[in-house]
Amino acid sequence: MCYGGVNWMLTMGKPSTLLVGALRAAPVESRDIVLKLFAATRLVAALLGLIAVAATFADTGSRTAINPFNFFGFFTMQSNILAAVIFLTAAIWGLTGRERSAGLELARGCATAYMIIVGLVYNLLLAGLPGGVDLPWANNVLHIVIPIYAAVDWLFFADRSALPWNRFWVVVVYPMVWVVVVLIRGATDGWVPYPFLDPATGYGAVALYAVGIAVGIAAFGALVWAVSRVRILDPGSDGRADVRVVPQRNRTGSPGV
Repeated sequence: MCYGGVNWMLTMGKPSTLLVGALRAAPVESRDIVLKLFAATRLVAALLGLIAVAATFADTGSRTAINPFNFFGFFTMQSNILAAVIFLTAAIWGLTGRERSAGLELARGCATAYMIIVGLVYNLLLAGLPGGVDLPWANNVLHIVIPIYAAVDWLFFADRSALPWNRFWVVVVYPMVWVVVVLIRGATDGWVPYPFLDPATGYGAVALYAVGIAVGIAAFGALVWAVSRVRILDPGSDGRADVRVVPQRNRTGSPGV
């Protein structure tokens, strides 16, 4: 009976070919659907973040004159705008079927690390202090919703390659430039975005916080780089949950760094 079934499948060439073709086509269609879902969620996150920034700007402007250098000088604002632009770009590329680029994946990794820092620093050090975002829903979006989404997106949505460790230094460049600019402004015009960077508290304390920021960025950047090697929802297969750790490969296809 078993051998007869095998012989029947071998002799029925055309139906067998159609069946195999259908099975091979299904993962491709599933992959496209998964990629579109990834893109759609990023589009929603990008628009939500930009709306929250715009609403905060309008709310602040309705109560007082806005100095744009101060308003956009906050790490929260800059990181949320950066993340929104990157999510929006990734969403457009995903919805139009454009191939992902190494540069965009690197930017996504950096933005993810920054947003995690934004969420942790705000909720551990700044929540409840004066001088933050006065619009409650926008405050929650910028300091809670988007940071959580960025972490979830990077952890679960595996439409990315393993980030190369020889590009790890990129993640610390922007935060350190931001810290230097803030310290210069604090020493000249007296404006600082966060109380722990106020020179009035003593440059020793400020230096410790600056070092802490660098260490935190490096630590969470390393975590993001490591997680890039994990595949949970991998659109490269059939779109189903598939937890795997993959080796990083260079452009020649051999393991790289």
